[in-house]
Amino acid sequence: MTPDLQSICVIIAAKNASDTIATAIVSALAEPEVSEVVVIDDGSTDATAAVAQSFDDGTGRLKVERFEVNRGPSAARNHAISISTAPLIAILDADDFFFRGRFAAMLESDDWDLVADNIAFIQQSVSGASSMVPTLFAPEEHFLQLAEFVEGNISKRGVERGETGFLKPVIRRAFLDNHGLRYDEALRLGEDYELYVRALACGARYKVIRNCGYGAIVRGDSLSGRHRTEDLRQLYEADRKILATYSLTPQETAVLQEHERHIREKFELRDFLDAKSKAGLGGAMTHALKRLPAVPAIAQGIWLDKTARYRKKPQQVADIRYLLRATPLNP
Repeated sequence: MTPDLQSICVIIAAKNASDTIATAIVSALAEPEVSEVVVIDDGSTDATAAVAQSFDDGTGRLKVERFEVNRGPSAARNHAISISTAPLIAILDADDFFFRGRFAAMLESDDWDLVADNIAFIQQSVSGASSMVPTLFAPEEHFLQLAEFVEGNISKRGVERGETGFLKPVIRRAFLDNHGLRYDEALRLGEDYELYVRALACGARYKVIRNCGYGAIVRGDSLSGRHRTEDLRQLYEADRKILATYSLTPQETAVLQEHERHIREKFELRDFLDAKSKAGLGGAMTHALKRLPAVPAIAQGIWLDKTARYRKKPQQVADIRYLLRATPLNP
């Protein structure tokens, strides 16, 4: 790939991230392939924008803009795409960082429309995370297909989360433009998943390598862990829209329907519990009777939640774990 086509815009959508944004920006500016870092302060009530601007390294690569009112990560990322020009786009969450040399491994070949690498999930209690050296893995690679990607986003109870939607690919701007793809601004949950499904439905070559270049800090108070009931509705409706819009194989259709059902059942349980919180048990029962097809999902969800402590085995949480299974290289 020629140098001009390796130019990357790193997009950081941030809300109330004044404590973490510096590490994210510094790690992005340290990569020689990065020609632009665009930070969108999405209606923060803290000093996120000011802190971000203070880490300008004088190279002219950092741009910080602020939304006065919170519009959500999809709107922030779409705005960043619209005001940037680099041919490649990389998403970086405001409380995460890149390991040194991340993009060199990702850009070794150009046989992809999206290319992702491994992610190290690091507990917040680990000190000096951004300066650590991740495990080196054998150079395995794999092209994700739509059905495999969607299936990898169906979480399972009792299993530590590791959805393929967590992957943070580098994306060719030309592919997005050619297919009219941008983030769905109605979504505040699963917005990455939904964009990548549409890209795969459009024929994207989605390559995954096992090299680890992305560090994700695991925090108990992350924004992604505080989604609303309505966010679940928007996500399963996004699945329905994809099913209605794109020509999919029977296998792709079946797994996307399974994902839609998986998210919808989560919504029905949360919606029932919201009704109970607002109107008591009687009000919740009335709510459920108006949605009879949802009653089995509600009953199962309540049963599983109530009995979880009897089924859950104590597990030691690792300080660092990797999203993708891979073969470590001998030291």
